[in-house]
Amino acid sequence: MALAFVVAALLAACAHAAVPNAMLRAVPALPPITAEEGLRTTPNGTTVPSLNTVYIFDQLIDHTNPSLGTFKQRYWMDWEYYKPGGPIIFMTPGEANAQNYTGYLTNSTINGLIAQQQNGATVLIEHRFFGLSNPYPNLSSQSLAFLTIQQAIDDLVYFAQQANLPMPGGDNVKPNTTPWILIGGSYSGALTAWTMVNRPGIFYAGYSSSGVVEAITNYWAYFKPIQEYMPQNCSADVQRVIAYLDGLYATNDTQKLQELKSAFGLGGLSHIDDFAAALQYNLFDWQELTPFIGPGAMFFQFCDALEVKDGQIAGPGGWGLENAIQSWGGFWNSTYYQHVCGDADAETCLGTYNVSQSYWTSTAINNNERSWFWVVCNQVGFYLGGPPVGQPAIASRILTPEYSERQCVNMFPQKFSSPPQPAAAQVDEEYEGWGVEVDRLFFANGQRDPWREVTVSSDFIYKSSTDTQPIYSGVVDASIARVQSAALGYMKTWLASWTPSWAVVANGTT
Repeated sequence: MALAFVVAALLAACAHAAVPNAMLRAVPALPPITAEEGLRTTPNGTTVPSLNTVYIFDQLIDHTNPSLGTFKQRYWMDWEYYKPGGPIIFMTPGEANAQNYTGYLTNSTINGLIAQQQNGATVLIEHRFFGLSNPYPNLSSQSLAFLTIQQAIDDLVYFAQQANLPMPGGDNVKPNTTPWILIGGSYSGALTAWTMVNRPGIFYAGYSSSGVVEAITNYWAYFKPIQEYMPQNCSADVQRVIAYLDGLYATNDTQKLQELKSAFGLGGLSHIDDFAAALQYNLFDWQELTPFIGPGAMFFQFCDALEVKDGQIAGPGGWGLENAIQSWGGFWNSTYYQHVCGDADAETCLGTYNVSQSYWTSTAINNNERSWFWVVCNQVGFYLGGPPVGQPAIASRILTPEYSERQCVNMFPQKFSSPPQPAAAQVDEEYEGWGVEVDRLFFANGQRDPWREVTVSSDFIYKSSTDTQPIYSGVVDASIARVQSAALGYMKTWLASWTPSWAVVANGTT
């Protein structure tokens, strides 16, 4: 069994690399998987083009106003396993340049496994305003006005209904003659569910891996699975440092706050909220953990720095506050600052108040963070901060949604004159959020995923698994294969019942 796609769901989406001034360190994005090249042939022996072949689709700029014209939307596909009558397995990687995701066309992922089992073809399409699929040659606020969840949904539908795929017979595989299966992970997993809710009858079945279906402005619960599953000695000491930081802030002890920042080599940071945000970075490294990463992973280096002293490992309670500050600060000074900031000074790297920096002002295309920033500020929120009082805190309560909303103004001053409230409640109302009920939609989620609490496996809801909408969860063990096997079984069963729409009409059953 190939693991890559489900591992992405069962652990977490892969974090974006460190970028100075990034508000959203942890982005609900799929890990990139690049396809390996090699000779591939169809079941009848025909050679299939390279997986890196780029195809172009003329996509509508505005689905509510087609007179605005079209833009060039990139896509990739593979028909190695295809036989006439097989399904089209369709995916967007979401908030990323899609050229790094061609591995999702192959049987190293669930996409290709379904194609192999069902004699289908796989298609990967680039999300509007990410990579090189841009309606306009910049990412200004005026251009990004056409970046909405609804426009993204309509892109998927319009492609399915209009594209003539470059494989033999590809002009006759529209959803009325061929079953289309929509697949996604994390944000694109949510997009899978939202699309099937909003535009029913287009995609016959769906697979949502770690789908972040519930938009939430204050997503403090991102840190909940991390706190639950990280080494408890490490968690205990992190909580001590965070409680100390928040206590100093509450009493406005500026001298000791400066001493604390300096212990981490961050004395040059002018604002304490930026320091509190910097301490989250070590926690965001949790997202990079997979079964293929050993003890050398940055998250494990961080916890080892806190909990291994003179060759001894701390007990579950950790070593205590003084050692935690010294050890965590020492890790930043010796290793982590260079990892995050390189040669940049602390204010340039981690500060969020100098709005003249190019990070805020550049509108060049192929800037995934800027495009995702737009979606976050306008629609989904997912701002990461400290928990309510009474909850274990490994992230500082200094950080509230307002800290992130201020940065929306930094990034898009033409759009926002004051910190905006994202329309998260409206998104949940329109696309059903946790309440999603769709036939033939398979959910795969991970217990250790920091995005767990906005999936249908959240601790804040109870949603039962059914044969029409199965919900499977797992961790890093044999349950990964169990989830994949279950998904393949459901797809086989569902596809066995598929009937073309023309046949349904002819039989008088509509």
